[in-house]
Order: sequence, then C-alpha cells, then structure tokens
Amino acid sequence: MSTSPTTQFVRLRVDLVLEITDAEALTGTALEHLVADRAAAAVPGGFPDTSAAGTAEGHFSGERTHTEEAVREDAAEAIASLIDPFDLVKEVPGIELAQASWAGETIEYDPEAEDWTVGDDEDDAYYGIEDNETDDEEAVDVTDR
Repeated sequence: MSTSPTTQFVRLRVDLVLEITDAEALTGTALEHLVADRAAAAVPGGFPDTSAAGTAEGHFSGERTHTEEAVREDAAEAIASLIDPFDLVKEVPGIELAQASWAGETIEYDPEAEDWTVGDDEDDAYYGIEDNETDDEEAVDVTDR
C-alpha cells in the first residue's frame, strides 16, 4: 500500500460551551496574557521601542488598547484571547496547521431544552456542509443558496 504524494486537508470543527465561574479571574488572566505577548514582541527583532504615531509600534499600541478594552468588557473576548488552536494540535505528529479561526460569543444555554444542540443546522450552512443522510458530511458551495 502506497501513500498518496498529495496533501490532504481536514477541517476539524470543535464546539465548546464554557461556563464562566469567575469573570474577574478570567479577565485578569487574559490581560496578563496580552501583557506577556507584548513583552515577547518587544525582544530584539520584534517591534521597535517607539510610540511615535505612524510607526509600527504606534499602530500596534492602538490595536493592543482596543484588544484590552474588548477583553475587559466581554468575557467571550477574554476567552478567545486565551485560546489558541495551534496549542490543540502542535504536538500531533504528521500534521501542520494550515489555517485557523476562532471566536467567542455569549450564548443562552439550557442543556435541558429540547431544541438546544451543539452545532445546529445553521452552522452547517456557515461551514458549507450539506447533510447527505449518512454519518459523514460533504462540502458544498453555499454561495448558490
């Protein structure tokens, strides 16, 4: 049996529901993480140590301020700033992360409700998945819908 020389891509969809039990601890940790990222970026070869408008540091400083405000105001943003998909797969042999995107959102959650499911049919349209009446799914072009 030979292996195909072509690269295969797999989309791994993960849907997590997290309960926030300590919003202050979450926000504090997220802000500490942002400060640590900023310090790591300031090492030699990183961003220049200047805050003059129009420089790279000036641009990134404004971006960091926006990110810090978002983390302070929204627990979902704090979670999204702490979670990195690369960390989930970095030690898996034989793969390389080609693309990742993630976001956090506050949701209404009632696991006892009959209509609540992890990932609903609307998600399928978003991800370009069409139900083919089997346990597997196939990608479709959703732009024609």
